[in-house]
Amino acid sequence: MQNGCCAILALLAAISTYSCSSSKPAPAPAAETSAPADEAALFQIPQNQLEHLKIVEVRKAAWSTTVRTTGTVDWDADHTTQAITQVNGPISRLLVDLGTSVAVNQPLLYVSSPDVANAIVTYRKARNHLDYSKRALDRNQDLLDHKVIAQKDFEAAQQDYNDAGSDVENSLQALKIFGVTQQEVDDAQRQGVPINPQLAVRSPIAGVVVQKLVSPGLVIQAGMTACFTISDISTVWVQGHIYDRDLESIRIGDAVEETNSSFKETFHGVVSYIGALVDPATRTTSVRIVTRNPQGVLKKDMFVDAVIHTRSGRSVLAVPTSAILRNDENLPFVYVQAAPGQFAQRLVNLGAQQGDETEIMSGAKEGEKIVAEGSVFLQFANSTR
Repeated sequence: MQNGCCAILALLAAISTYSCSSSKPAPAPAAETSAPADEAALFQIPQNQLEHLKIVEVRKAAWSTTVRTTGTVDWDADHTTQAITQVNGPISRLLVDLGTSVAVNQPLLYVSSPDVANAIVTYRKARNHLDYSKRALDRNQDLLDHKVIAQKDFEAAQQDYNDAGSDVENSLQALKIFGVTQQEVDDAQRQGVPINPQLAVRSPIAGVVVQKLVSPGLVIQAGMTACFTISDISTVWVQGHIYDRDLESIRIGDAVEETNSSFKETFHGVVSYIGALVDPATRTTSVRIVTRNPQGVLKKDMFVDAVIHTRSGRSVLAVPTSAILRNDENLPFVYVQAAPGQFAQRLVNLGAQQGDETEIMSGAKEGEKIVAEGSVFLQFANSTR
């Protein structure tokens, strides 16, 4: 009996000892070097598909900083002017209307001007007196040669002729100020008809009539009444506004690309002026962009979106935009080549985009080789492994 109890106690002790030893954690296996995440996800594609891939290196690129703004189209003030008459009188006839393309010196309207009529009369009187004084001078020259008159009488005739010449020149200049040419005066005088005192107001530049400020019958004042506004719309100004943080980057001469949602084309211009004052309400500074508008598509007061390409560059890690793919969670990734024929999918954080390149903020290093084209083969191989 005593021997049986001892056997039972020995069995219980053995079971207890085994239970305690089995509750302890198993010893850790010998440490191994962990494979990098990319290597763990490596997959291969057949050699005959490699030729369909374009492999490029992640590289450092010098990018220009871009500043975006919106702007309003305005006429180019350096190529816009008003047609103003130099005489008083009522408008007798209009020759152009809004939107008319005009050449330099093209007549825009006619004014019935008593000032022109008086100037023509003065000119003709001066011409007649010049002709008379010339005949008198020739006669006195002959008399002086025959010692019929004294020298002082000849000199008086000569002075009268000189004065008559000055009067003709002065009266002709008055007509030119009014816009009447000497050819017009001479033609009318040769034909023996009076010059029509209808003065043409001419366009000072070539361009398009963008404002019509008068109507027939309106009495206009010399040097004060603007009749039309003419603008060369092959270039326009875009007035934009820049925030303080971007001012340091922008320089006069920076290239600008502009778009309007109504048109497909991109317009090009340059920064020509940066304002000296900050608007206290918006905390922005005005910037002027001279923009090419060869077809006259951009109109005054239109809105455009402008991208200013500054010359203050920055260095970025860049890859072709075609190398960027997205997974099922819409996260961007690239395929990195670990070795010839071996690739891994790598998530990346994206920055700005410029042209056909995209900035890589993290996830790839300079010099690493990635797939720029042909990723469809990799996607298929990755999905079937």
